[in-house]
Amino acid sequence: MRYKFLFSIFVFFFISVFISLGSWQIVRLNWKLDLINQIETSLKNNPVNLTTSTQKNYLRIKTNGSINFEKQIYLYNLNEKGKPGFEVVSPIKIGNKDYLLNRGWVPFDKKDNKILNVFDENNITGILKKQIKPNRFKPKNDLLNNYWFTLDRDDIFKFTGKKFSPYVIYLSGNNELPKPKLITANISNNHKKYAMTWFSLAISIFLLYLYFRKKNY
Repeated sequence: MRYKFLFSIFVFFFISVFISLGSWQIVRLNWKLDLINQIETSLKNNPVNLTTSTQKNYLRIKTNGSINFEKQIYLYNLNEKGKPGFEVVSPIKIGNKDYLLNRGWVPFDKKDNKILNVFDENNITGILKKQIKPNRFKPKNDLLNNYWFTLDRDDIFKFTGKKFSPYVIYLSGNNELPKPKLITANISNNHKKYAMTWFSLAISIFLLYLYFRKKNY
């Protein structure tokens, strides 16, 4: 009898854990849907002046500044077709603040090409994105050869001697090269699938419990 009681406690403990995990995924799902809606709304808005607006993720902005082409960063990445190359990330002074301007993707053979320095600094339209922590599993940046895998802030300071805003400006437009990165609200949202998995496990265990209980009582 005691064995059956302990077994029931054990089963219901795991059922409650799985239900809790599923409920948490529902909370995360609602949060993610709200975030996607905010991003989509922000991306549809007209660009606002960077220096007079409250900065936030996915804010469409317009501005002007002064780019330091000598300290341009070449960040390894793939383009939308999966071809390897570099994203051209330019330090830019806007007002009294320093930003990183991601101007877009170029193939390897365009690295350090002076044609990339032909750019209208007085008419910049883009999208703000808060810089995330670099993936620690990526290779280390080669500062000597200006070959980057992450925008590590310590490395950026060593390379440029400056500290930058936590927001990176992603240039908008239809330029051929550098080809601006397309920023969308298409972010990972698997919380519904995870919730269904946890709830299914809880139901399955409960049904198995009822089966064995009926069989052994």
